[in-house]
Amino acid sequence: MQPRTANVLEFDKVLRHLAGYTVSEAGAEACLALTPEHDVEAARARSDFFSQGQRWREVSGFRLTSFPDLEGVFHFLQAPAAVLDCDALWAVRQVLVLGRELTSSISRAGETGGAWPLLEDMLARYSWPEKTLSGLSRCLGDDGLLRDESSPELLLVREEIRRIHQLCTRKVKDLAYKYNLSHYMQDEFITLSSDRYVLPLKANFKGRLQGIIHDYSQTGETCYFEPIFLVELNNQLQQLKRQERAEERKIFEYLTGLIRAELDSIGSIWNLLVEVDVLQARCALAAAYDGIALDFDNARPFCLKQVRHPLLALATDKTHPVDLELLPGQHCLIISGGNAGGKTVCLKTIGLIAMMAAAGLPVPAQQGSTLPGWDAIYAFIGDEQSLEGSVSTFTAQIRHLSDVWEQVNHGTLIILDEFGAGTDPAQGAALAQAVVDELMEKGATVCVATHFPALKAYALSRDGVRAASVLFDPGTKRPLYRLAYDQVGASQALDVAREHGLPETVLKRAQNYLLIDGEDSAALIERLNSLAVAREDELDELNREKDKFRVKRDKLEARFEKERMKLFESVQAQAQDILREWKQGKRSHKQALKDLAETRQRLVAEKTAEKPQEDVVDTAKLVVGMTVKYIPWDKKAVIEEIDIRKKRVKVDLNGVSMWVKLQDISAGQGQQGTQHVVSGATGKKPLADDAAGDVPASVGPPMRADLRGLRADAAIAELASVLDKALLAGTQEVEVVHGRGTGALRKEVHSFLRSFAAVEGFSLAPEGRGGDGMTIVELR
Repeated sequence: MQPRTANVLEFDKVLRHLAGYTVSEAGAEACLALTPEHDVEAARARSDFFSQGQRWREVSGFRLTSFPDLEGVFHFLQAPAAVLDCDALWAVRQVLVLGRELTSSISRAGETGGAWPLLEDMLARYSWPEKTLSGLSRCLGDDGLLRDESSPELLLVREEIRRIHQLCTRKVKDLAYKYNLSHYMQDEFITLSSDRYVLPLKANFKGRLQGIIHDYSQTGETCYFEPIFLVELNNQLQQLKRQERAEERKIFEYLTGLIRAELDSIGSIWNLLVEVDVLQARCALAAAYDGIALDFDNARPFCLKQVRHPLLALATDKTHPVDLELLPGQHCLIISGGNAGGKTVCLKTIGLIAMMAAAGLPVPAQQGSTLPGWDAIYAFIGDEQSLEGSVSTFTAQIRHLSDVWEQVNHGTLIILDEFGAGTDPAQGAALAQAVVDELMEKGATVCVATHFPALKAYALSRDGVRAASVLFDPGTKRPLYRLAYDQVGASQALDVAREHGLPETVLKRAQNYLLIDGEDSAALIERLNSLAVAREDELDELNREKDKFRVKRDKLEARFEKERMKLFESVQAQAQDILREWKQGKRSHKQALKDLAETRQRLVAEKTAEKPQEDVVDTAKLVVGMTVKYIPWDKKAVIEEIDIRKKRVKVDLNGVSMWVKLQDISAGQGQQGTQHVVSGATGKKPLADDAAGDVPASVGPPMRADLRGLRADAAIAELASVLDKALLAGTQEVEVVHGRGTGALRKEVHSFLRSFAAVEGFSLAPEGRGGDGMTIVELR
C-alpha cells in the first residue's frame, strides 16, 4: 500500500479515532501503527480475532483499565547495575496484576461454553512470571510502598523509628505542659525539618529555650527549633533512617533481580495488555457506528451492503447507507451522475473499507458483506498538480499510475476519480477506456467516477463492467445519496451552477450552446433518473412490507408457542394430579389409567382440530410391522396388533406401546422421539414407568432433569437415568436444571456430559430459559 493512497483515503484519521478509545499510551501508539495485511489469510485471522474478542467481552463483561507504560523500565534495565525504585516496581506490579485478571477472565469465560480459540492461543504464547508477581505482591502494599514485612531487618528498623517518634512526641508534650509553651507554638505538634524532629515556635520566643534553630518560614514568623533534649534522639533517628534506606535498597535489588530474570515474560504480559487494549478499542469503534467484522471471499467480487463511509458514520448519525457491489463476472464499476451526488464518497468508501478490513478493523456495513482479499490498493483521487514540479493535473495522474502499472495483478484494487479529466475530453475518455480495458485484462478490480459521455456508454456496453448512477430528487434537483445500477446519470452542471448563484443569462447561453452542438441529452437522462428514483422508492416500500410481514409472522409464532405450552402444562398438571392420587391410594390403578386415557383423548381431540386433515390408512392395507404416523403427536409408530372389531390398533411409539383409534393414524411418517419430563429433585418418574406402559409419559417440551437440591453423586446418577430414557425415547434434547449457586454442581454436570458417549454437545441456556442455571444437552 502506497503512503499516498492511505493519505488520500484518510486511513490515518480512522486510526486516530481508534487510538482515542484506548486506555494506555502504548495501546494508542499500537493503533496508530496498524497497517493492512497483504495476505488474505492474515486479514481473515485478524477479522476472526476481533469477532471472538467481541463475543468474549459480551460474555465476560471484562473491561481493561489504564495501565503504565513499561518501555522506560525495559530500557533502564539494559544497564547491568541498574536498580528499580519503588515507582518502577509498582508499575510492573500493576501490569502483572492486570494481566492476571485478564487471563483469568478469558479462561473463566471459556469454561462457560464460549468459543474464542484465537484468544486462548494468544494466552498460550505468553509465559507467566510467577516469581516476580509473588515477590512484588509480598513486598509492595496497595499504597505502592514497601511493606514492613518485606524483610525482618526492615521490620525491626521501622519499629524502632516508630518508637523514637512516640518518645519525641511524649517529651515535647511534657515540655509544653511544664513551661506552658502552647501559646508560643505556631502548631500543636512537632514537625520535621532537615529530617529531624523540631518545634514550630514563634520567632520572638527563640531565645527562651536552649536548642538549635534549623530554619525559618517564608514569612519569618515561625522558626523551626530543635530543643537540646531532642538532639540525641534525632541523632539516633538519623542512624535508623540510614539503616532503613540500606534495607530498602537490598529489597529493591532483590526485586530488580527477579524482574531481570523474568524480563522476557514480563515483556510478553505487557505486550498482551497492549494487544487487548487495541482489541478493546476495535470493539468500541464497532459500537460507535454499529460495525461488523467483514468476510473475505475470493470467489466473488466485492459486495458491501448498506455500507457507510466510516468517517462520516463517526461524525453523524444521518449518514446515508448505500449498496456497493459487482455481480459475478464483473471487474469494473463506473459511477456517473451530477456533482455533489456522492460519486467520490462511494469510491473512497470502497477503498477505505478494504483497508480497514485488511487491518482487522470493524466496518459500518450490514452482515453478509464480503470483499476479495486484495493485496494492493491504489487510489488516484483529487488534483495533485504541482507548480514547483511543473506537473499538471493530468500529468500527475499519468505519472502515479505509471509508477504502479507493473505491480497491478488480479489481487489489486484500482480507484480512478475523474481520470483523464485534465486534457481534451475526447482523448481523455479514450485513454480512460483503454486504461480500464488493460487493468481488467490484468485481473484487477477497477472503480471509476466519471463525467465523460463516452465512458458512460462504455459502462453500458462493455462486458465485465457495471454502470451506476447517483440519484437526484426530480423536483428539487438535490442529491439523494443513493445509487441506481445498470444506468448512467447526467452531470447536471447547469443545475449545480444555478444552485450556487451563477447568473441566469450565463446559464441560458450555455443551454443554447448545448443545443447548437447537439449534445443536450439532459432530458433523456432526467427521465432515466426519475424512473430510477421511482423504482428505488418501490423497493423501499416492498422492504417495509416485508419487515411488517416478518414481524407479524413472529408474533403469530410466539402466540402459537405460548398456547401450545399452556395446553401442555394443563395436560401435564392433570396427569400429575391423577398419578399423585393413585400413589396416595385415592384412585385405583384401573381408574387412574382410565382417567389418563380420557385426558389423552382430550389432548388428541384438541390437537386434531388444530391440524389439517390427514390421509387415513385403509383398514384392509394395515399389517403388523407397518410404519405409520400417529396424527395427534405427529410421531412415527409401528403397528404391533390390529383389532378390526373395535377399530383400533396397538402401536409402538419408540418403546411405548398403546392402543389408538384407526382415525388417529395415517400413512405418513411423523417426527422421531417421544418427549418426557422428569423431576430429579422429587424423585418422580414418568407415568409410563408406573402404569404398565399403556399411557405415554407426557407430551410437550424436551425432557428435563431437575437436579436442584441433590448431592453431586445423586445428581449424576439421576442425570444418567434421564439421558438413558431420552435415548430410548428418541429425544434429541434434554434440559438439565442445576441452578446457579456456587457453580460446583454445574461443573460436575459438565464434566459428566463430556464423558458421556451419546452427548453431541451442550451449552448454557439463553437467559430467557434459565441462563447459567440450566444446561441444554444435544444427544446424538
